[in-house]
Amino acid sequence: MRSQHIWTEKDGDGRKREVRATKFGGVWRFQSKMAGEADWTYYDIPPFEDLLILKQIVGRKYRRRRASADDVVSIEKLISERNVDE
Repeated sequence: MRSQHIWTEKDGDGRKREVRATKFGGVWRFQSKMAGEADWTYYDIPPFEDLLILKQIVGRKYRRRRASADDVVSIEKLISERNVDE
C-alpha cells in the first residue's frame, strides 16, 4: 500500500520548497523542488533534515490514526541507519 506525505518549507531567502516522501513496496522515495522549477530532484539518500521532518509529520498522523505504525518504525530505522553511517 502506498503512503505519501507532502510538505512545504521556506529557505533563508524566502523561496518555497516542496518535499514529497512516498513509501511503496516498503521503500521510501524522497523528491523535492523549489518554487518555479519544473523538474523534481530525486534523492537516493534523503537529506537528514527531511527525515526528521517526516518523522514529526508521520508521528502526528499516527496519533490521529492517519498513518500506520509500520511507517513510524520504518522512518525511525532510516534515521538510526543514517546516524550509524555518520
